[in-house]
Amino acid sequence: MPDSDPNVPQTAKKASIAPRYPIPAARFRSETEVERSKFITTVQAVTSPEEARLFIAEIKGEFPDANHNCWAYLVGPPGSSDQVGLSDDGEPHGTAGRPMLTALQHSGLGDAAVVVTRYFGGIKLGKGGMVKAYTAAVQTAVEQLPRAERITWVELKASVDYSLKTLLERQLAEFEAEVIGIDYGQQVICHLRLPEEQVEMFRKMFTNLTSGKGQLEE
Repeated sequence: MPDSDPNVPQTAKKASIAPRYPIPAARFRSETEVERSKFITTVQAVTSPEEARLFIAEIKGEFPDANHNCWAYLVGPPGSSDQVGLSDDGEPHGTAGRPMLTALQHSGLGDAAVVVTRYFGGIKLGKGGMVKAYTAAVQTAVEQLPRAERITWVELKASVDYSLKTLLERQLAEFEAEVIGIDYGQQVICHLRLPEEQVEMFRKMFTNLTSGKGQLEE
């Protein structure tokens, strides 16, 4: 598959699934200049290849007069190669999209798409110079952008005796659990959400707290 294919994501060996990881907190833009060529880098969090392509199309529409709008995206945990895409957008093969993707994969970010918009300044950079310029453009942006966390949440329904309600609530913060609703009947039913990686330890705590008599359901 050619590196410049703008429509089809590349597929390679799947990365292990990470329950939480850094992502861009919001759309971020930075500018660099190399030999009078201006490089405008725009980064945004994305959750699918389709969302990445919509973002790329939007940036291309914003800069229709640019010489190039090169791009790369990575959907999944940092360093993932399962769902990626890239394009040189008219630059010499391998001088833009590939180094941009490599910089993205080494950024510590997941679920991210980046477009580097180039306005040619009249001085040719050569292939080596272009690789460095596009790499630096992405690195500058990902080093400066604000970060958030992608968290996989699990919702649980915890049923306990009234006498254990307060004791259960005191344990929630340790597992980053949040109460999203409470029902009162023969027992107290707490509707909770917590990060996926906390579920197993929460189950163990809940079993001990209720001496195995409470009910916990996803």
